[in-house]
Amino acid sequence: MLALGADPGRAGLHRARRVGSLCAMTYLWVALGGALGSVGRFWLASLLALRAGEAFPWGTLAVNVLGSFLIGFFGVLTGPDGRWVVGVGARQFFMIGVCGGFTTFSSFSLQTLYLVNEGQWLGAAANVVLSVVLCLAAVGLGCVAAGVLNRA
Repeated sequence: MLALGADPGRAGLHRARRVGSLCAMTYLWVALGGALGSVGRFWLASLLALRAGEAFPWGTLAVNVLGSFLIGFFGVLTGPDGRWVVGVGARQFFMIGVCGGFTTFSSFSLQTLYLVNEGQWLGAAANVVLSVVLCLAAVGLGCVAAGVLNRA
């Protein structure tokens, strides 16, 4: 940021344009990742709904567990001590974009509310407990798996 009254000169203006364009590209990559994650979520949730039925939100549960594993795995694998060296942009693309678009906490919340409104208290409780426990376990498993791979 420039101090008030400071003259950035030609180099400062060039740097400001470059930073602005990097920000725009970051948003574009996160948006593209989000689109890919959303399409993946729709595909997997639809597939599971066709196979298992829609009485219980198995698709949303599976998406959230898988997404939790993936963000844990990728976060550790590409972190400061990770085996894969990737730039900040690649981490943002995958972790914010793809995983953010893929996981479905808002869908989970709405489907749990529907179960409650339908008087399916056991199903609602199972959805909450299974989602929280399995997603925490999946993100932990992803971190452990990437840690093992980092040491290999």
